[in-house]
Amino acid sequence: MAQLKVEDIRAMSDDQMDDAVLNLKKERFNLRFQRATGQLENTSRLKEARRDIARIKTIAAQKRAKKK
Repeated sequence: MAQLKVEDIRAMSDDQMDDAVLNLKKERFNLRFQRATGQLENTSRLKEARRDIARIKTIAAQKRAKKK
C-alpha cells in the first residue's frame, strides 16, 4: 500500500477511515513478523505504516471536532 495523501484521507468517510486504520494495523503486524524472521525487504514500510495510521487518526479527530 502506498503512502496515503492528506487529500485522499480527507475525502474518506468515517467508516472508510476506520477500515483503512484496521488494514494498516494488520499490515504493520505482518511487517513486524517479517522483520523478526528476517524476511522484511522494505524496512521503511514499517515507519510509513505507523505514520499513515497517525495521519488518518489525526484527520478523523479534526473532522469530529468540526462536527461539534
